[in-house]
Amino acid sequence: MSRSGNRPPPLVADRRYKTPATAKKAAPPPKRKPQKKRAPRRRGISGWIAAFVGLIWRVVWGFTWRIGAVFGLILAAVTFYFYAQLPPVDDMLDARARGSVTLLDREEKVFAWRGETFGGQSTAETVSKYLHDAVVATEDKRFYWHYGISPRGIASAVRINMREGRGPLSGNGGSTITQQVAKLLCLGVPYDAATWKSEADYEADCRQGGLVRKIREVPFALALETKYTKEEILTIYFNRAYLGAGARGFEAASQRYFGKSARNVDAAEAAMLAGLLKAPSTFAPTNNLKRAQDRAAVVLGLMQEQGYITLAEHEAALRNPATLSKAAEARAGGYFADWVMGEGPSFLTKDTTEDVIMRTTLDQRLQKAAESALAAVLDAKLRAGSKTEAAVIVMSADGAVRAMVGGRHAAPPGSFNRATMAKRQTGSAFKPFVYAAAMDLGYTPADYVEDTPLTINVRGSGPYSPRNYTNKYLGLITLTKALEESVNTAAVRISEAVGRDVVRKVAEDFGIRSDLAAGPALALGASESSLLEMTGAYAGILNGGSSVRPYGLIDLRLKGDNTPLLGQDGGIGERVISQQAAEYLTYMMYMVVQEGTGARAKLGQRQAAGKTGTTSAARDAWFIGFTADYVAGVWMGYDDNTPLSGVTGGGLPAEIWNEVMVRVHEGMPERPLPMLIPEQRLPPTAKNQQYEQAPQPQYQPQTQQAPAPQDTLADQILKEVLGILGGN
Repeated sequence: MSRSGNRPPPLVADRRYKTPATAKKAAPPPKRKPQKKRAPRRRGISGWIAAFVGLIWRVVWGFTWRIGAVFGLILAAVTFYFYAQLPPVDDMLDARARGSVTLLDREEKVFAWRGETFGGQSTAETVSKYLHDAVVATEDKRFYWHYGISPRGIASAVRINMREGRGPLSGNGGSTITQQVAKLLCLGVPYDAATWKSEADYEADCRQGGLVRKIREVPFALALETKYTKEEILTIYFNRAYLGAGARGFEAASQRYFGKSARNVDAAEAAMLAGLLKAPSTFAPTNNLKRAQDRAAVVLGLMQEQGYITLAEHEAALRNPATLSKAAEARAGGYFADWVMGEGPSFLTKDTTEDVIMRTTLDQRLQKAAESALAAVLDAKLRAGSKTEAAVIVMSADGAVRAMVGGRHAAPPGSFNRATMAKRQTGSAFKPFVYAAAMDLGYTPADYVEDTPLTINVRGSGPYSPRNYTNKYLGLITLTKALEESVNTAAVRISEAVGRDVVRKVAEDFGIRSDLAAGPALALGASESSLLEMTGAYAGILNGGSSVRPYGLIDLRLKGDNTPLLGQDGGIGERVISQQAAEYLTYMMYMVVQEGTGARAKLGQRQAAGKTGTTSAARDAWFIGFTADYVAGVWMGYDDNTPLSGVTGGGLPAEIWNEVMVRVHEGMPERPLPMLIPEQRLPPTAKNQQYEQAPQPQYQPQTQQAPAPQDTLADQILKEVLGILGGN
């Protein structure tokens, strides 16, 4: 059946997915009823508050992240600036602006240091493992876990400071090791002598605390952490840290305190060194060994808690605490070191920019003997709390100083040295120079002099009447007896006879540099001198009559250089009196010790010679003397010139001298003194011709009552002839 209109059916696209036969025709969506508009809900108080807080938060957050971004950029820029300025590690290890002086004794062993020593470069890898771990455990246990700054450490430090009543940044600073290195490097600011008065002022400025300093440390610490490895930062720390007693760096400190390299310290020694970082001067073992050991015990506890040492190692270190080396423990030669430093030019000693080695004359055995002898006598003889001072010098006959004690107690460098700085009246200790002049003019110890009251008219001053200490007079006595009993009138008579100018010249040539009195009191030691000068002058008597310039420096050279820059400046000089005169004088001084005022200085069978000295009002007491091997001088008195009570040169000073020399000569063979014993002479009488052969004085002193003149031999013969002939 044909379709109407014969038109083809319409084209319809096939469905991609055919509808299953069972699927029902989808129902049309329901018509939505039109909704009524709801009125806006009103906000409560809480809603308004929440909205306000949200607004504030958005504002604050907007400012915060922007400000934080600005500060972050600034911090990054400053950190980069410091990073670019940091030099290689090796250029940052020696922190000193000046060099050091190491002093060696006569056996070339170290006995003292001056300036800041630097023991040489060490690294975190080369130091002892115990030392490495002790520093980390004590100073920054999170060192390997932070990036230069430890917020936890700072918060802990602030909490501790506040709890102890200090400011938040006063006291504990919570600084990491990296921050401490930043301080040691002074935040990259080099030392400039034009800006700071001294290196000490520079370092004090570098170590200032406070908020501003902490803020400045942050970028520098970050730069350090960026530039160097952790071990390199530790290396800088190990070399630049100040550890007391003039030691800069752990190598120098280890050598100073223990006499060994930082490579070889054990756990106890490492703990003591690490403990110094808290307060170098306070915990320095040379100042207080017990305090340093207690601090080391705290460090050992931290090392054990953090697992760096075992419990057994901890207990072993506590049982055997670190002790000082012999050189550090002895602290020998402090006064000597100060004195000998002045023997060289300041640009090679006090102000040196190089490390200098000084070889000296010091004998540490003799130094210890002098120190211990002085302490033993004074502790036994002086009452508790006495402020009496004393000084001792021991030297060889050529002026080489072997020991020097400048005061009763050990003192820090630069202290007042009574052996070299104190100028005091010498009293009768000066009299040997009077008799030295007489012996050189031909007198002998057997010649006679009067010990009777004496008055001299001094032009411009009036009459001068010396008196003896005992207020007694012995009459006609030998010169030996006069010196033996320290007779004042006899010394003045001899001085006037030979001439004061001659006596003054002899004393000056022997090394007495001080201004000497012009009047007759010259003979009785009215002038002032130092113990060093007097002991050196007596050395001239021992060596046969030649002058001596006391010295302590043998040579000076730069560290690592074998060529001396300076040599010995001192020793035996020109002859002052003849050898015979010196040997006669030695005999007279020997008799002072054997039978006179210096009897307490007697050394048994060992021959000794010397002279006592006590000044007016007993303000000073001296004993100076010698054996065939050494010369020693002792002075006692008060620093303020207060008179001594019951002390004379023949008392405590002679006892100290005896004790010093007994210890100095321990184990040494006895040697005779170089002395000449004179032929004995009879006192002058009318029938004694020997006295007439003695040299006559150049001039007689002026006295109020001149003694009756003695008859010459010709007068005596003439009188006898006239008597026989019956003449008048």
